[in-house]
Amino acid sequence: MRDYEAIVIGGGHAGIEAALALSREGFDTLMITQSLDAIGRMSCNPAIGGLAKGNLVREIDALGGEMGHLIDAAMIQYRILNRSRGPAVQAPRAQADKFSYSRLAKETCEKEKKLNLFMDTVVDFILEEKDGRKQIIGVVTERGWKISAKVVVLTTGTFMEGRIFIGEYDAPSGRLGEGAAIGLGKRLREYGFNVGRMKTGTPARVRKSSLDFDELEVQDGDEEMLPFSFDCDEIKRPSLNCWITFTNEETHKIIRENMHRSPLYGGKIVGKGPRYCPSIEDKVMRFPERERHQIFVEPEGVGTEEMYLNGLSSSLPEEVQHQFIRTLPGLRHCEIMRPAYAVEYDYLDPLDLLPSLESKVVGNLFVAGQTNGTSGYEEAAAQGIIAGINAAQKLKNEKPVVLGRTDAYIGVLIDDLVTKGTKEPYRMFTSRAEYRLSLRHDNADMRLTPIGYKAGLATKEKMERLEDKIEKIDAVKELLRSTKREGKNCLQLLMQPENDIHTLSIPGLGEYSEQILSEVQLDVKYSGYLKRQDNEAERVKRQEAMIIPEDFDYDKVDGISAESREKFKAVRPHSIGQAGRISGVRVSDIAILSVAIKGRNNG
Repeated sequence: MRDYEAIVIGGGHAGIEAALALSREGFDTLMITQSLDAIGRMSCNPAIGGLAKGNLVREIDALGGEMGHLIDAAMIQYRILNRSRGPAVQAPRAQADKFSYSRLAKETCEKEKKLNLFMDTVVDFILEEKDGRKQIIGVVTERGWKISAKVVVLTTGTFMEGRIFIGEYDAPSGRLGEGAAIGLGKRLREYGFNVGRMKTGTPARVRKSSLDFDELEVQDGDEEMLPFSFDCDEIKRPSLNCWITFTNEETHKIIRENMHRSPLYGGKIVGKGPRYCPSIEDKVMRFPERERHQIFVEPEGVGTEEMYLNGLSSSLPEEVQHQFIRTLPGLRHCEIMRPAYAVEYDYLDPLDLLPSLESKVVGNLFVAGQTNGTSGYEEAAAQGIIAGINAAQKLKNEKPVVLGRTDAYIGVLIDDLVTKGTKEPYRMFTSRAEYRLSLRHDNADMRLTPIGYKAGLATKEKMERLEDKIEKIDAVKELLRSTKREGKNCLQLLMQPENDIHTLSIPGLGEYSEQILSEVQLDVKYSGYLKRQDNEAERVKRQEAMIIPEDFDYDKVDGISAESREKFKAVRPHSIGQAGRISGVRVSDIAILSVAIKGRNNG
């Protein structure tokens, strides 16, 4: 087998973005995955987007990634969440035909000229010592192939030393019916990586024709499906319904009576699960006062009978699952096609990563996705595209692309991981983003497409599309500014809460799309808040510009507390800004460190 410039390990959502980024930037890339048929598979919820997650998808697209294109082609229902609330917390979410999504993902990878796909399992790295540091120069596969590369991106998801649990049953597995990647986790421990265990799970899938829809509450999507990708103007296809049901006391009684058979509560599972998405066992035990829990019944695709029970993940035995699921209205005669299960897997401590997602332990190795302790397709893809871009930057001997907390939700995600680490599967929330009013999903292209274009990933066509959008936004603002009403221009009038861009009835606005008009309105109405956020963002950027050298000796700085000193040495922050975000570090120690850095830079 020939050598490659880049290898991507894994064909999930992180692996797809990393491999496409590297190959589209012109590098010979090999994606190694356990199953070519599982590329882009939606292991859990058949949906893309949601609160904060929808922002991530649009940011991935703005940079030149693929997830937005895939969901636009595969969506079967679309909703804007939090529509009644402010723009800072609104986000798009779409149900997907999961089978179409995966097929399209594989086809996209296959069509990429510089990208080869290879079905095998990586079990070891090939390392060499260079400048006193271990560097990766290739990989070893289960079938004995030794393949060299200048950079490697690791995106193993839940497969590294994965183990599946269903009641008393457990076995090595990354997903039900798919084998685990055994061996690599052990080798990484031997190489000095900090490796931990995490847990996730998924609900049962039930047969659509066995459900009584008269007992379920219909959940409609929005009338108009809007695209995630800035490259797409509209989506024209029928929308499918989702439904809602609820657990009840009978459900909870069965679960409580069988709790001793849960591997989660019996001690077989040691890994930490996602707090934001607890199993039904956790819900019943942690919230005993709750009389019912909401369950979403969602189609897994157009051409399948399988329905996903969102909110009902479990690791209880299959016969118990049958019992409690059939207590739910609409599901009393349901047939379970796939049981719920939990999976435990190895992950790497993200504190061992640079903000570029390159490993501090082994050079030229980038890590992305659930392997870093995150959860969610969108979080994985967001890390994947940054890892891919920065692996390409490394090959080009150029500076890494590091998005800050003021730039993107992706910046918040990665900064949280590499600065604070995580002890549970991390997911993105709007509340984690301090500048969320500036980081709206509608303006992701204006924030990030120039960055993606400069890095060589976003296309010239995407950049031209952005320039056209900016021209139209400026034209609408000028039209508002030049139109007078009652001694004021309409730009001033639009700032008033009672006025709307449509009710002002300005001649000429009909030439512009609703997306353009909406973005102008948000910019104008929230201009005061945005200006304050921009001022705060500039202060943060000044702190980020104070770079801490990689070889900086914290032991030589007098006056820093022992606790802060140890945390600085453990995280090795790249800037004063990042140092200030380390949990438990004193403000006074940041001030002392700032003086020391200024002194070194001036000295």
